[in-house]
Amino acid sequence: MKRIAVLTSGGDAPGMNAAIRAVVRMGIGRGWEVYGVEHGYAGLMSGDFRRLGARDVGGVIQQGGTFLGSARSSDFKKPEGRRQALEQLERAGVEALVVIGGNGTQIGAHELSKEGLQVVGVASTIDNDLAGVDMSLGVDTALNVALEAIDRLKVTASSHGRAFLVEVMGRDCGYLALMAGIAGGAEAIVIPENEIQPDALADEIRAAYQRGKPHALVVVAEGARYNAVRLVEFFKRRDDLIGFEFRVTILGHVQRGGTPGAFDRLLGTRLGAAAVNRLAHGDHGILLGLRDGEIWPNPLAEIAGKKKELDLRLYQVAQVLGM
Repeated sequence: MKRIAVLTSGGDAPGMNAAIRAVVRMGIGRGWEVYGVEHGYAGLMSGDFRRLGARDVGGVIQQGGTFLGSARSSDFKKPEGRRQALEQLERAGVEALVVIGGNGTQIGAHELSKEGLQVVGVASTIDNDLAGVDMSLGVDTALNVALEAIDRLKVTASSHGRAFLVEVMGRDCGYLALMAGIAGGAEAIVIPENEIQPDALADEIRAAYQRGKPHALVVVAEGARYNAVRLVEFFKRRDDLIGFEFRVTILGHVQRGGTPGAFDRLLGTRLGAAAVNRLAHGDHGILLGLRDGEIWPNPLAEIAGKKKELDLRLYQVAQVLGM
């Protein structure tokens, strides 16, 4: 092995820069040349590569997002787009690729692997929905950002005797909403995996009011059928149902942009270092992720496109705790 490349694709996540830094410095430590691919798979197809030295990744470990940039590419999903990417890699003399990202990104990694490229994926998505992985890179920081906002909102909700609806990210997965709701002491949680009708949600909020609670907090995943926008429309028409005055906060992308915490800096470093070590030992066609406290390989052929199911037993626990 003489030359490798690293890219980030899909949604950015806190800790990606730590992973890139580890790939670069561990690769250089083995005497390899390391190239960064800018703007994800779009940059891979256009040959937007730049050689990275140890100093190029100095001071990035504490930065959120990804300094290489990220972009979604519909062209890469087509066979001709992937052929173009492979041609660019061959032209640049790149022998292996480290791919940092979530579900869609790792599907792309698997497609390149099937074409014979040495690929190692790194699990990174704040949705935490990758199969075979306990905790993806970026999840811990995103969860703590959401939790800090929830804690602050509970203070003002209690001061004014209000109900707050807080929408967190989670297009197809309610992990962030469920965990933030439990940790934040929410009265109710709305997730795509266990939909609740607005009338039933109103009953839960009104019950909290009748029990004498000074506030009510509802955490909603953006991908739920009844997300913040639809619930606001419902409650504005029927504010008599809940007892409390009603307010809404949509956190949105603020959860992605946070400075990575210690957990994600360390996890990104471990994952990036493991990716280089795996390539050095001839292992590829795998996704690396945290499982049982260790960095484990999962064959891309077995997990690409598969999503981890949310443990709904925790949802049942949350319903009891919210009383």
